[in-house]
Amino acid sequence: MFEDISKVILFSDMDGTLLTTKKEITAKDLDAIKRFVSLGGKFTIATGRTVQTFEQYRDMLGIDIPIILYNGALIYDYSTKETLYMNSLPENAKDIALEILENMPEAGGEVLKADGTYVFRNNDYEQLHTDLCQIVPNYSELKDIDSAGWLKVLFAMAPEQIPHMELLVHQNGYDSVDFVKSSDIFYEMLTQGVSKGSALSEYRKIKGYEDYTFVAIGDFDNDLEMVEEADLGACPANAEESVKQKADLILKNTCDEGAVAELIDYIIEKCN
Repeated sequence: MFEDISKVILFSDMDGTLLTTKKEITAKDLDAIKRFVSLGGKFTIATGRTVQTFEQYRDMLGIDIPIILYNGALIYDYSTKETLYMNSLPENAKDIALEILENMPEAGGEVLKADGTYVFRNNDYEQLHTDLCQIVPNYSELKDIDSAGWLKVLFAMAPEQIPHMELLVHQNGYDSVDFVKSSDIFYEMLTQGVSKGSALSEYRKIKGYEDYTFVAIGDFDNDLEMVEEADLGACPANAEESVKQKADLILKNTCDEGAVAELIDYIIEKCN
């Protein structure tokens, strides 16, 4: 599996994995990524972020291969400005979102499309999200957002309200979409079957990457399928217990201590 480092791609989650609790990338991780790439390895990201909000990190990391965005709904190549894969939400996603909001008026949220972010209800948690991700959103009533091209819907609320939304979703049994918890305050709606893991499967079909070894690292529920789909799935020490149970490798370091660098050292050693 690790015979040739030039045939290894490392996919990293952002928040809680590559990004520290202060939303920074450690010098230790940056140096390790540069070393890994200089030896012939390939590094990329699998994130819930949008094309627009990831661009700042792409420049910092110097990524020159496709990136998984919107929690698996899009694979995008910044080098060519080309969308290589996209799986939009079904037309009834708006009706589902409207029904959820009617039952949970305290929830904030946004619709994410390829052309930008559309905030349909602002609250403290939604505002925190736009501030942290440095999003310049469009503000619009949910009913007025064109239902075409939705890649995901993010609901933002207090941590104690997440279980209520999970119960609501379970009771209604929406069979055309899936939901995933992406942090303590975010709950996301995606097309049924779409995840970072399904995007990893699609990535294997991209011309030139068919015979690569895929290594993935993530920390939260929305990383589970990716960790399972990878040839080697890893997680930082701060990962959720659910991810640790699925990971092939639980690292000693947290996201604040350079978990990605630790994984890179492991790969380099395996590749001799």
